[in-house]
Amino acid sequence: MLKKYSFILVIFIFLLAACSDNSENNASNENSNEQQVEKNESDHSGMSHSGSGNIPEGLKEAESPKFAVGDKAIIEDSHMEGMKGAEATVVGAFDTTVYTVSYDPVNGGETVTDHKWVIHEELKNPSEVAYGVGDEVILEADHMDGMSGAAATIDSAEAATVYMIDFTPTDGGEEVKNHKWVSEDELKLY
Repeated sequence: MLKKYSFILVIFIFLLAACSDNSENNASNENSNEQQVEKNESDHSGMSHSGSGNIPEGLKEAESPKFAVGDKAIIEDSHMEGMKGAEATVVGAFDTTVYTVSYDPVNGGETVTDHKWVIHEELKNPSEVAYGVGDEVILEADHMDGMSGAAATIDSAEAATVYMIDFTPTDGGEEVKNHKWVSEDELKLY
């Protein structure tokens, strides 16, 4: 009789240990999945932080920008990690139509939604007039991997002055040169 209870006790302990180990693995997997989701939502690793400084054909310099070339400003938006609160130097100021766009990267990555900013001159064969919300366009901008050549939908459009800037991220990353683009309301005087 003692052997029977000992056997049942051993099986019970074995099952209890297996269940306990399983729940720890599930909790670990859930935490890992939550961290991965957070990373994907804030991951701009595919973004080309620094640019060549090349200006798209047809883009016109701003006639009376709030910030002139060489001015210092504080960035008030966060297109990427370390951007908000960073000190920027204005490299260029241009009048154009700015768009937020959603698109599927040509390299097969996840859908990008409300990407800030693509300008009218970074679209393939741009029309003479600005596009509106819901219009379909082809991107020539290459701010992120898989962006150039992608079919996109315009999420918002507005006439604005945009700036190319240099800045050092607040998170200690390398200096970003010729970042395209920030809007006037995303900068404040230094």
